[in-house]
Amino acid sequence: MNANARLTTLTRIGFATRGLLYLVIAFLVIRAGRAEDASGALQYVGDGAGRVLLVVMAVGLCAYGIWRLADAAFDIERHGTDRKGMMERLGAAVSGVVHLVLAWQAVRLIRGLGSAGDGTQTGTQAALELPGGGIIVMLGGVVLIAVGLVQLVKAAKGSFLRYLEPRIARQAWARWSGRAGYAARGVVFMISGYLLLKAGFNEQASQAGGMAQALSWLTSPADIVIAVGLLGFGVFSLIEARFRTLHDVPVGDIARHATGRG
Repeated sequence: MNANARLTTLTRIGFATRGLLYLVIAFLVIRAGRAEDASGALQYVGDGAGRVLLVVMAVGLCAYGIWRLADAAFDIERHGTDRKGMMERLGAAVSGVVHLVLAWQAVRLIRGLGSAGDGTQTGTQAALELPGGGIIVMLGGVVLIAVGLVQLVKAAKGSFLRYLEPRIARQAWARWSGRAGYAARGVVFMISGYLLLKAGFNEQASQAGGMAQALSWLTSPADIVIAVGLLGFGVFSLIEARFRTLHDVPVGDIARHATGRG
């Protein structure tokens, strides 16, 4: 198995890991009334399943993060160079960084160092300490709201299906799990953006929040509805793990650039 094949296999594990985390997040909301984000779900899985699964998840998340960063840098998903394509590549870069951070958190849990705390509030506090920090935080909130709107557009158009094998993309269970998932994520991103706008306006990092705080902000039954949508996204991620069309990452080119031989 060459380097491309190995990275593709590990990336599929990353998709499956993402799916598992979203299933756990949805389960905790629906069954336990407990709001968590991906980091909290990772810790929950580690506590219940042990170190071996965490190691597999850490490797998968790392590979997925690298794949997303490679997509941003080399356009392996064929986004194009127009405005829409560049925005998709920017989104891929952000996703790559987020999943590498999750991989790092998994490593911390494996080493028994515990979770890394609330990264959203920590990052917001750091931003607020900069000159014009309140404006920076509010701009971050606007970006999150825009990302949320993009997720809702994807849910409505079903554009996410173009990455699946055609025979699977035509299946109703793939289409509707993805639509529910992207719609729920859109709502969560928009709430997180609102919380960030509020934190920036009031210059209070404690008012910022990610997915866990967004889910806590919702009241019943809205939180259950969104949790069901996130359950759908978990299912769709598992579908992607098996049936997404993955283009090869130019591992050789990356290695040559890294060693200065390009």
